Amino acid sequence: MASTKRKRRTKHRGNAAGIVETRGRTGRKPTPAERKAQSRRERMSRFSKPPTWRGAFNRAVVLVLVFVLVITIALGQNPAAAVALGAFMLVLYVPMGYYTDLYFYRRQKARNETQKQGKG
Repeated sequence: MASTKRKRRTKHRGNAAGIVETRGRTGRKPTPAERKAQSRRERMSRFSKPPTWRGAFNRAVVLVLVFVLVITIALGQNPAAAVALGAFMLVLYVPMGYYTDLYFYRRQKARNETQKQGKG
């Protein structure tokens, strides 16, 4: 007697959580020029997003934690004093980081506008 169950042609994609995992690159490897162009596009897309206070805060928290650890461990200062100094540094780092990002965002936006006007 012949089997009635047809064999599937492709693998089932996804796992128990329902997440479909994407396959890796199956074509040819990109040339060095293509890799360079791709990395440039990724870098430009990062600068094309407007800055956020949340991003500035997250970056400042990481820097302050490193700062407090260095003050406490490497310089042997009182941990309470290091945390107090870290809180002060956080108040300085957040706006400084946001406005620095805003400056670079506006500069990139202006550069893109002048390039569009030159082409069009």
